Amino acid sequence: MDVTPKAVTELKPDEVFVFGSNAEGNHGGGAALTAHRRFGAVWGEGHGHHGQTYAIDTMSGLTTLASEAGDFLRYAEAHPELRFLLTPVGCGIAGYTPQQVAPLFRGAPGNVTMPESFLPYL
Repeated sequence: MDVTPKAVTELKPDEVFVFGSNAEGNHGGGAALTAHRRFGAVWGEGHGHHGQTYAIDTMSGLTTLASEAGDFLRYAEAHPELRFLLTPVGCGIAGYTPQQVAPLFRGAPGNVTMPESFLPYL
């Protein structure tokens, strides 16, 4: 399993930056702001693939985050031509711990990199 770099500053053409968002797609801080400014995240879109980004709603509760994680894993599996750089979604402003979030990504396909903080819980 590949590890997501701690700081993603550029992407190859086949790479997708996976970040935590809010349902409204207000990308005002953290990884969401980076996604918007650098990689094509669309303001007002808090879910799914836009530009070289994939937004996961981490601000609407753990049940929603779990559902969104499942949607993402199915999407990544359906797009083996892409490499998805998963950031520690939900572990910033949303307030969850890697122990809570990482298991939601257990069984990810090989084209998904994992943040180092998730590895002990997979």
